[in-house]
Order: sequence, then structure tokens, then C-alpha cells
Amino acid sequence: MSTTWKEHIARHTTTALEAVRSAVKSGDFLVFGHAVAAPSSLSKALYDDRERLTDVKAFHMLYFAEPWHLRPEMVGHVHPVLNFLDKNSRPAYLDKRVDYLPCHFHELPDFFRNGIYPVDVALISVSEPNEEGYCSFGVSCDYTKPAAESARIVIAEINKQMPFIGGDNLIHVTKLDYIVPVDRPLVELPLAPIGPVEQRIGELCAELIHDGDTLQIGIGAIPDAVLQSLRERKDLGLHTEMFTDGVMHMINSGNVTGEKKTLHPRKVVSSIIMGTKALYDFVNKNDMIEMYPVDHTNDPYMVGQNDNMVSINSCLEIDLYGQVASEAIGLNQYSGTGGQVDYLRGAKRSRGGRSILAFTSTAKDGACSRIVPVLPSGATVTSGRNEVDYIATEYGVVRLRGLTLRERALALTSIAHPDFRPGLMEVIRERFGE
Repeated sequence: MSTTWKEHIARHTTTALEAVRSAVKSGDFLVFGHAVAAPSSLSKALYDDRERLTDVKAFHMLYFAEPWHLRPEMVGHVHPVLNFLDKNSRPAYLDKRVDYLPCHFHELPDFFRNGIYPVDVALISVSEPNEEGYCSFGVSCDYTKPAAESARIVIAEINKQMPFIGGDNLIHVTKLDYIVPVDRPLVELPLAPIGPVEQRIGELCAELIHDGDTLQIGIGAIPDAVLQSLRERKDLGLHTEMFTDGVMHMINSGNVTGEKKTLHPRKVVSSIIMGTKALYDFVNKNDMIEMYPVDHTNDPYMVGQNDNMVSINSCLEIDLYGQVASEAIGLNQYSGTGGQVDYLRGAKRSRGGRSILAFTSTAKDGACSRIVPVLPSGATVTSGRNEVDYIATEYGVVRLRGLTLRERALALTSIAHPDFRPGLMEVIRERFGE
């Protein structure tokens, strides 16, 4: 083995605090690694070194680690700029301590490469190097790899417990300016409990999925219920933004082979992985799994190269025209656009493709309908009415594509909770006549 890259490690290994102190300057633009690959030691170092810094911008989406950089004490020192909110970041957003940056997920690498959001320092977490000196971005390739490639300086945790996953998911250790060794378990996200309503929705969605289809599927009880309802399907493929333990079980049971895929055949392609330790062990050095940056996995043009592409996502509300709110409740940002529109458009480009938005018919323990006459004032429209295809609740599945506005309203009302159908029908009569 070459000694060059090993010597680089020896020269560039340091502590998290020393790396941050040396690399990060006031006014810098930072990018944090994503989701369960969040570099928590570097966030803590930034917090400890905050008094030295002013007007530092820090970008990320999901952050599944202790959010030191989101604490109130960071105001005036480090200002988070987020493209997705989660339980760690919502309190800071509601307290007006963060800014939200809207864009489709697949566009983020272009933001970094072209200076729309310039990257001074990337703070990432990677695997130990292989025999050639390449580290893997592990379970978070998405925007993390493009950010590291665009950054002026890269600070990397090399985590002994980060899985090594191939695809377009590697960085040579000599590209890391500061190396911080850690030995930390990845945050685990157990499968969500599936109730009878979610199970019913999963069964209805499964009726739209055929042998040999390629799936994009997300996280949560409904996606997991869909997978559990596909036990009789054969030769399914995966080309997805992310996946969790449910996909591992489908691979192990022989339902997912990728044999019929027209892009990356016999490979499970993803951009993010989140789940349990069993999943992280499963994907480690697994040749069937390939990770790619999000401008590959989510670009609608790339998605559409998969024949029979089926996209399955969810939403918060949909109005009678078919406008979908998936990320905000009224004026309050709740999550983010993510890859929903990317995959709705990609599935539409696919030969034989379909997209499904699946959700429970009510929220707040049945107190309000998710199918509404109009979206609340100020609500963000994530997916326009021209984007949607199939809509599923526990009361059935309707296809909006090809329907008039009146037909859409009637179709959506037919799968609303029965308690809310009379009110919706009254709106339809007022809007469209008898």
C-alpha cells in the first residue's frame, strides 16, 4: 500500500476544536453533513468556539445529532440556513433564529458548485479509508459529497462506525484538510409503528405496483406499510432518494432484485440511508447498494430513465383543485420540499411511470380533514395541481391526472373521511353548480 495517503492522515489529524479554530472564520459559509451522518463533534466545537465568530452561515437539511449550532447562545455567531426542518430545528425556526432556503432537493449541488450558496468550509463525516485511501460518505451522499467537492476547506470526522458504501460516494483522504478521528454509533431510527389505517393505505398503494416496477419510497409508517404489502411482487427495483429498514427486509426476502431496471440494473440506488444498526451493518460493503449525489438520484430526467417508475410520497393537505401542501401548515414551515416534486416529475417522464401521494384522511385525531376546500392562507404549495397523479387515503385511490377541476373535486371528496364529505360536497356545489 502507498504510504502517501497514510502520511497525509498523520499530518492532518487533529481535534475537532483545533480544526474549527483553524479553518472557520467570521463571515464564512459552512455546510454540515446530512441526517444520521451529521458531524456532531464539529457542531460541538463550533459551539465551544462561538465567541470568536460573527456572521457565520451554516447550511444543512436534517440534523440527527445534538444540535449545538442551533442553540440560542449561537445568535450573532452562527446563523443556520436550512432546507428542511426536523424536531431539532423547528424550535429554532419558530424562535426566528434560522432562515429557510427553498429549492428542490436535486438543485442543491448546483447551489454549491455555482456559488448560489458558496461553500467555504464543509464539515462532514466519512468512513475509514479503504486500501487505496478512499473514504466513503457512507449513508449520506446526497448534497454532502457535492458540498465537499465545492468547498475551499474540508473538515472530516473519520468515523470507524460509518458504513463503507460504493457508487459515486467516495472521496480520497488527501482531499480532507482536517481529519478528526471518532468512533461513534450512527443515530438509529427504528421503524414507525403501523396501525390499521396505515396498513389499509399500504394495501391500496400496493395494488398499483406490479412485478418489475422500480420504486421511490420514503420514511414512515405508510411507506413501510406499502413495502409490507408487496410480499408477492417479484423483481422490484429501487431508485430512491432514501430508504430505511423496510427495503433491507425486501431485499432479504427476494422481492427486490433490480433485474428489470433500465437504469442501474441489479443495483439499489439511493442518496440517503437512515434506520437501525442492522441496516447500517447490511449496507456496509454491500455491492448491491450504491449511493449517488442527489442531482443524480433526484434529477427528474434521470428518474425518468427508469421504466415503470413508481413514486410514493405523502403530504399534509390537498385542496379540491389538487394543490398539495407537504411542508408548511399555513404560514409555518414544518419540514421541506425534499424530493417530492423531483419524483413526481420524474415518474411522469418514465415510460409506464406513476406517482402516488398517500396519506391518512384526517389529522389531529380525526378533528380535521387533510382534503380541504382551499389551502390555508399563506400555505406553501409544494406540488402544483398539474404535477399530481394518484391520490390515496384509507378510503380509496383516485387518479387526478386527466380530470377536470370539477371531476378532481368529486374524486377527492370520495376518498375523504365520511364525516367531512357533506361539507366538501357543499363547497363543490357552490363552486361548480349542481
